[in-house]
Amino acid sequence: MMQKGRELSLAGHDVINLAGGDPDFDTPVHIQEAAFDAIRSGDTHYPTSHGSPELLEAICAKLARENGVEATPDRVIATPGGKWALYVVLMSILNPGDEVLILDPVWVSYDPMVRLTGGVPVHVALDYGDDFAVHKSALEAVVTEKTKLVMLNSPNNPTGYVMSMASMQAAAEVCRDHDLYLLSDEIYEHILYDGHTHVSPATLPDMAERTFIVNGFSKAYAMTGWRLAWIWGPPDAIRNGRSYMTNSVTSAASFTMAAGVVALNGPQECVSEMTAAYARRRAFLLDALDELEGVEAFAPQGAFYLFMRFPNTPRNSLELANFLLDEVHMATTPGSAFGEAGEQHIRISFAAADDQLHGFVDRLARLAPDF
Repeated sequence: MMQKGRELSLAGHDVINLAGGDPDFDTPVHIQEAAFDAIRSGDTHYPTSHGSPELLEAICAKLARENGVEATPDRVIATPGGKWALYVVLMSILNPGDEVLILDPVWVSYDPMVRLTGGVPVHVALDYGDDFAVHKSALEAVVTEKTKLVMLNSPNNPTGYVMSMASMQAAAEVCRDHDLYLLSDEIYEHILYDGHTHVSPATLPDMAERTFIVNGFSKAYAMTGWRLAWIWGPPDAIRNGRSYMTNSVTSAASFTMAAGVVALNGPQECVSEMTAAYARRRAFLLDALDELEGVEAFAPQGAFYLFMRFPNTPRNSLELANFLLDEVHMATTPGSAFGEAGEQHIRISFAAADDQLHGFVDRLARLAPDF
């Protein structure tokens, strides 16, 4: 839908495109300058494949400072983007036929990534009406002798839920009881609302040796185009991952890693300022949509997405997204892209300019009786 919206825009139509997940802020200047300084100083050659020593140390310091995770550089890999970090984890531990539990609704790339690495995705639907809670019984119902990994994403894309401690403990218990790995995708950890907090499952009892943390710079620091992320995980798997990095993409770019060091070690006001803007936009949308008949929206606890439900529509989510694009030139993402649990929903991003969000509400209000 994002690409279709771009094509309509290029054809001269006034398109409101809220289908993506790219912060509408520029990368903070002090981070930009760190990359320019690195380039000017000659940091343009092959770096260490798994990450520069300075970046690995900065990641370890961040994990200890912000997450309460004891980390050493030998358990970290810097990667060219969060998507590649997830892929490296899967390549490091999966054998053909291994099963991976994926909690729906979830980011669109989890399922194809598992398939590309020879694994078998097993989807577990979470309930909108239950605030997307994770129950141990639901996970154990699908665990088999082939299950290898549980993938979590909190704060969540597309719903914005933040996993409760009860949900996290339920997932951790299943992993401990059945000797499974857990992958915690924490890319939105700093974007939180209404007092919600982020806790890494690696801090739960007996989970540090079976948990992978995947995180990066794209969302918190508005660095989507820089392609820089990282993995922390079990030593044996990290050794496999480092070998995979060396023999595939080689490394992240040297000067982006220099910028990453400054992002983690430098002032963090830029993160809180961007989050404050997201919070203001979130409040506007929730208030405005509350006035529209036939539209429901889960109040996101984190990230910068609104997961909207249309309980009275005869259309499925793909038909609804196409209807919005065709009728009023608004690009959204159909909920079915995030798994069967996303049906009858659409996702929009509020990492967008205020006028775009106001325009979205105005156009949606004109269509509301037709849903």
